[in-house]
Order: sequence, then structure tokens, then C-alpha cells
Amino acid sequence: MGGMATGSAELRAPTPDAVRRPLVIAVVGPTATGKSALGVDLALALSERGSPSEIINADSMQIYRGMDVGTAKLTADERRGVTHHLLDIWSVTRTASVADYQRHARARLDAIIAGGGVPIIVGGSGLYVRAVIDRLEFPGTDDRLRAELEAELLALGAPALHTRLAAVDPAAAAAILPTNGRRIVRALEVIALTGKPFTAALPSYDSVYDDRYDLVQLGLDLPPDDLDARIDERTRQMFDAGLIDEVRTLEQAGLRDGRTASRALGYQQVLAMVDGLLTEPEARAETAQATRRFVRRQRSWFRRDPRIHWLSPAPDLLARALTTIRVGGAG
Repeated sequence: MGGMATGSAELRAPTPDAVRRPLVIAVVGPTATGKSALGVDLALALSERGSPSEIINADSMQIYRGMDVGTAKLTADERRGVTHHLLDIWSVTRTASVADYQRHARARLDAIIAGGGVPIIVGGSGLYVRAVIDRLEFPGTDDRLRAELEAELLALGAPALHTRLAAVDPAAAAAILPTNGRRIVRALEVIALTGKPFTAALPSYDSVYDDRYDLVQLGLDLPPDDLDARIDERTRQMFDAGLIDEVRTLEQAGLRDGRTASRALGYQQVLAMVDGLLTEPEARAETAQATRRFVRRQRSWFRRDPRIHWLSPAPDLLARALTTIRVGGAG
């Protein structure tokens, strides 16, 4: 992980007989690797070099208003004046939809490009990232089938349906947490409707990106032991910074009714603590453990994409990222 992956992500300056397409950057990878900070650093550096840049959030939980501490959402000061899109746009009662996110994100991306800017997609929600950068279409829904699957979810529980999913689409099961009943139901619904694995809806990695622009994906990762230590520290900081109070406030805003938000890492464990099912030390420990499991799934998802250029967090990270991107003379 110590340096750039093989392959050329270098984007050369336009020649007199060729017009370069707009540039899009994505910063991806597991939780707690420093993606948000790198996104801001890149946006500022590129803007200083004449390529005004704005960030499009691709963290499925930072979309929710009020979910700040538990998602490590950058504060206004930490954003350092860089425009961030798709933060705080939905109530915690709203069920997340990748298709809805895709529509919003692509509109923002197109607007930034139209204004002469460089969009930087930042986040660790792999399906959200691919929904923006790849030609990805989502099958419709069937109300009757969805109701049947949700009834089974209530009766049998998410782990039982996850086991069923693993039998018919191991790749999808590997990418979805066994506790994420909503996504499990959606995967089973798509399989039933299409007769194909849920993962078959994803374009192959050797397909071209949206042909309107050039894209460079930068991936951040750390050795597992180092990342585990970061997760433990982040969990401690979240609880010390007021995660419990944040969850209690969001509970009054309907958090328990939000089928997506209520299952977010940390929020689910604090709700269990509020219900007397966990002590605070147990909630802290379970949050860290669940995050480590989630990180393994993130790593598996992103490592399958050979188009990502991997970088390890270090003091010279920004310089290495700019060298990889090579926006004309901006590197």
C-alpha cells in the first residue's frame, strides 16, 4: 500500500489538435483513512492552480441532517471554505435510495463541470461512488414482492435473510452487512425481479467511465492493525464528543423511524444502550467492532476495482495525490 498502484492515471495537458475532456476525481477507501481531509486539501490545491474544485459527498450517512459526530462529518471550519454538496440534505426519517442519490449527485457533478470546475467525489460508500462514475442503472421495485420480503425480515431477522442472499449471490452478501436488513431486502428483490445476481447490475470494471469526462480514482488505505487502532481512537473520540447526546436529539426527530439512519454504525449501538440492552462500555466496544467488520467489507469492495490508484496516508500524501492526478500543470 505504500505507494501508487501500477498503471497510469496521468492526465496530460491538451494538445492543439485534441480537446481534453473535463476532469473528475474520486477519493475512496475504508473508513478512518483520511478521505475527507484529503478531499479538502485537493480542492484547495487545485483551486490555487486554476482548477476550481468542489466536493460531492459519497458517504451514505453524511447525507442525513444532524448525523454529525457519529459520521465524522467535517465541521464548517474543517471544510476551510470548500463547497461541499450532498451533506445534510435528508431527514433521518427518510429511507436512503442509491437511485435518488445518483440523480442528485450527477446533477451536482454536471453543474460543477459546466461552471468550469473539477468535481471531487469523496466517500466510502462504494455503491454510491459507482452510481456516479459508472453507467449504472437500477431495476424498479415491486410493491407486493417488497412487502413480502419486509414481512420476512420482521419475522426472521436480517441475519436469516443474509444467509439466503449468500446462497444466491455471495458477492452481494460479502458487500452487505448481515444487520442491514433494508439492503438485503433490496438485493433479494432485484434478484427475484431480474433472475440475475444483484451484483450483475454493476458494470464490469473494464467498462469505460461515463465518456463525457476523464476520471482518476484515488484510494486511501492502511495496514489492518494501523486502521484498527484508528477505528478504536475514532470511536473513543465520537463518544467523548457527544455521540450519545446526538442520538438522543435525533431520537426526538424520528431517528427510530428511519430505516436507514437508525442502523448507522454507532447510532444503532447507542439506541440499544438507551433501551437498556447495552451498557455504555458495551456500546463503545460494539461500535468499534462493527466498524472493523464494515471496513473489511469496504476494503473488499474497493480492492476489486483495478482502476483505483492506491495511496497510503503520510505527510506527503497531497503531493503524491497531485502527482497522480496531473491536471495539466497543476501537479
